[in-house]
Amino acid sequence: MIRSISEPAREVPVVHETEVLVIGSGPGGLAAALASARAGVKTTLVERYGCFGGNITQVGVEGFAWYRHPATIDSEGIGREFEDRAREMGAALPEPQSISHALDAEAFKYVADCLVTEAGVIPMLHRMFVAPIMEGDCITGVIVESKAGREAILAKLVIDASGDADLAHRAGAPTHMHPKAEMMSVSVMFSMCGVEKRRFIDAVKADPQTYADWAKDGEWSVTTSGKEDEMFSPFLRKPFQQAHKAGLLPDSLKTIAGTWGTVSDQGDLTYLNMVHMTLDGTDPDDLTQGEIEGRRQAMQAIEALRRFQPGCESAKLRNFGMTLGIRDTRKIDAAYNLTAADVQGEARFEDSIGIFPEFIDGYGLLIIPTTGRYFHVPYRAMLPKQVKNLIVTGRTIGGDKVSHAAVRNMMCCAVAGQGAGAAAAIAIKSGSDFKSVDIVRVQAELRRQGARID
Repeated sequence: MIRSISEPAREVPVVHETEVLVIGSGPGGLAAALASARAGVKTTLVERYGCFGGNITQVGVEGFAWYRHPATIDSEGIGREFEDRAREMGAALPEPQSISHALDAEAFKYVADCLVTEAGVIPMLHRMFVAPIMEGDCITGVIVESKAGREAILAKLVIDASGDADLAHRAGAPTHMHPKAEMMSVSVMFSMCGVEKRRFIDAVKADPQTYADWAKDGEWSVTTSGKEDEMFSPFLRKPFQQAHKAGLLPDSLKTIAGTWGTVSDQGDLTYLNMVHMTLDGTDPDDLTQGEIEGRRQAMQAIEALRRFQPGCESAKLRNFGMTLGIRDTRKIDAAYNLTAADVQGEARFEDSIGIFPEFIDGYGLLIIPTTGRYFHVPYRAMLPKQVKNLIVTGRTIGGDKVSHAAVRNMMCCAVAGQGAGAAAAIAIKSGSDFKSVDIVRVQAELRRQGARID
């Protein structure tokens, strides 16, 4: 039985009032705030860490559009702007397996600062959402905690881009979450320095790996559509297999394997996605153990690379991501829940707020968009039930497992986020709420902002 205490009632100061409030600044939240502010309404962006960017800057996931190939019909709008702006500002490098650029996780912190400042978004860093402010079933703001203590922020409309549907869940909207054993794995991202680029690349070219190799000689089960099987992937497993044979890695760590992102002329090997664990990203005890265990495994992975990957002999850790990379927690029960048939069947919706190519990565399924197929992202998939004045964007939008393996990807989160932000702005201007906003006007605003919706 869990013991409890009673907190005394207290007055919470209202430190800020805004028209649109965005909680969380990952690709979805950042895009939402930019879209709302660019549409001309007062927009505030709340973030618990000291930088914007979420999975990009805080976790270190630099491969923003690694799925893009010559025949891919890709998303447009703010998500593509992230990549283009980073490249223009020297914060990106060519991505090795696609025709995209990988974002520099550290430099993108400054890129995001510039985007937020230029759009006129009101930034509120170092504040963590802790509770909704409710009037019946209507959300009117949030309570945050910071070094300044407990504070209230009031808003006419709120966008939940927390990544875990924290706000929707605590406001009483129906959400669901798979059992931990069925969730997609959690990663510790890390980078190395001191890599001899030419020797590393020569070794990769001498033994090129493909997407089919993800499922060979390991503990992963990956199914492709077949067309991916001969395509190059920056995948490393053999150094870790050699480390197991040499007794450097224990049998319990046969899951260590994965992809690398870029290798710079200066010898930085970045976006190493090698460590995968099963845990619940909404459980702080799981997160605590995952952070500690993940860093331990990453250091073991680095030693294996030093011993068995040419070019890494003198390399060392450059940095860990600021926090764990969570792929899968809560999803809302939305007005419309996407299905596997939607994301694999080129679904078309009248309330589309953007497109995303047929890229599916998760739950043992991998499909790379090389044939020009894409699906619509419907506005209704972001509308939670039972709570007014709230929309949910990013990877927590309504859907099943396979659809989540598509919409969880960062570019699609930006697509959904831009749609949410544009809808918020139009709702404010028209005096409506998220459920009654004129979707035709929202789509017109999205087109004005450079998004593709059909």
